[in-house]
Amino acid sequence: MLEPSAPDGVWAPVTESLLHDGWHRLLSRTYELPDGRRVEWELDASADCVVVLPLTPEGEVVCISQFRPGPDRQMLTFPGGILDPGEGVRDAAIRELREETGYTADSLEVVGHLERGSSTQKSYAAVASGCRPTASQDLDEWEDCTPILMSVEDVRRVLRAGGMTGSHLVYFALDHAGLLG
Repeated sequence: MLEPSAPDGVWAPVTESLLHDGWHRLLSRTYELPDGRRVEWELDASADCVVVLPLTPEGEVVCISQFRPGPDRQMLTFPGGILDPGEGVRDAAIRELREETGYTADSLEVVGHLERGSSTQKSYAAVASGCRPTASQDLDEWEDCTPILMSVEDVRRVLRAGGMTGSHLVYFALDHAGLLG
């Protein structure tokens, strides 16, 4: 049992239970509202993740094409994934870039994170510069990623058309890199 002790205007967590612990973790959390009422909320409590904007020396973007179960179709995205237990964000970004594309970067900067309203997960964005293919992909057994080089203009066009997953992080990374125009 959690003790409600929130300042005015803030929902205070009272109880929490695990509903599902698989690829995604789902929690049920009961809150006490400022007026004393209680409400139950379901939260995505999946591990933190990182998405990498990989830029080649020629200014191209390394995207990947892969099947995404949510939209139930092949989509474009940037390399990325969940952080392994105890792994730092930067190390996860370097690992995911190498595993999903076979590319390594001359430099990589974690530029920040975003949070969603019904999730405890932090979604980090990183910008990798000087990306070059240096190895073959090292995909997990269920991954099927195909690296694709695209111009920044084409990435922006695909984003506007809704053809890319993780668009909130993609826009965040493009903005940080000064590539939104």
